[in-house]
Amino acid sequence: MDTTDGLASLQPTAPDGATARYVFRVEIRLEPAADGLWTDPDRFETTLYRASDEPGTDGWLFFRDTLWRGELADEPHFRRLVEDELGCQVVSASFSELRTDEAYFDALKTEIADDLSLFNADSVSDVLNKYLGSSIRVA
Repeated sequence: MDTTDGLASLQPTAPDGATARYVFRVEIRLEPAADGLWTDPDRFETTLYRASDEPGTDGWLFFRDTLWRGELADEPHFRRLVEDELGCQVVSASFSELRTDEAYFDALKTEIADDLSLFNADSVSDVLNKYLGSSIRVA
């Protein structure tokens, strides 16, 4: 069972060659420290990605443990975690989607089906709907 929390949970165990990623929308504010300097615009939106761990490996339950009921569901706390990582003020941060290919999505569904009790659900569809809703994009 995945027990990571905090920003450590944002760091996948195997980021290279990932075929799936979690996508977050982040609005950043720039505030230069020196007097007489400013930026225009001083806010902008960007996209933050977290590579998805392979189903069945350490960290694969990120969507269950960290997104849905974990620290990233608390937007102010998630904002602070992202601020610490990026080193700038974060105005807003939110989960957007799980972006994946067909092979990863099939492997995810297979792993979920192997132990539905981990999710307190009756079917793979129930799990995907409960934890990710319509926020899955398969390309």
